[in-house]
Amino acid sequence: MALLEILEFPDPRLRTRARPVQQVDDGVRQLIDNMLETMYKAPGIGLAAIQVGTPKRVVTMDLAKKDEPKSPQVFINPEIVWSSEEKATYEEGCLSIPEFYGDVERPAQVKVKYLDRDGQPQEVEAN
Repeated sequence: MALLEILEFPDPRLRTRARPVQQVDDGVRQLIDNMLETMYKAPGIGLAAIQVGTPKRVVTMDLAKKDEPKSPQVFINPEIVWSSEEKATYEEGCLSIPEFYGDVERPAQVKVKYLDRDGQPQEVEAN
């Protein structure tokens, strides 16, 4: 595995439109492993491939608390297929905008379909 450089705002590459992953292969799995290592080292709870200069629709995340075992999640080609009308606001940060935090309003619940690291279709409801 390798640590990747996290692009920081205002790097124009952060505005690049990510392309769907056509095939989940060893190269994509290596990207995922590198993204997870980079995310944990930063430290952060989520990282998109575009943030490390790779314009692919890949997101890594781990919402485990500090005293819990790691619980890495991978979303390839994620697509929100449903979102609630109810909203929720939380303070969030971004690894590409270090030391800046702000309140972000999002749907309180979503349903997302995606591919896992083995290329298998998945669907999850989250709040």
